[in-house]
Amino acid sequence: MSEENLHQIGDQQIKEGDLTKEQLHHKNHIISLRNKIAKFQFEIDELLPSLNWHENAMLETTKPKEDQASEEE
Repeated sequence: MSEENLHQIGDQQIKEGDLTKEQLHHKNHIISLRNKIAKFQFEIDELLPSLNWHENAMLETTKPKEDQASEEE
């Protein structure tokens, strides 16, 4: 006996075999959007540390020269 595909939509588990054409259309968009969001979240997680590093590096260059000299000592 094969298992029927179940999809978690909100707080409900829905059997794919019970879906109408319209519902299948929405389900496909939900899956696509979830995948895109996960991909973008992964990219954001990679990009944020680099952004923070460059922001901090730029702020360091705006400090007065005497502040930088005293930190180097």
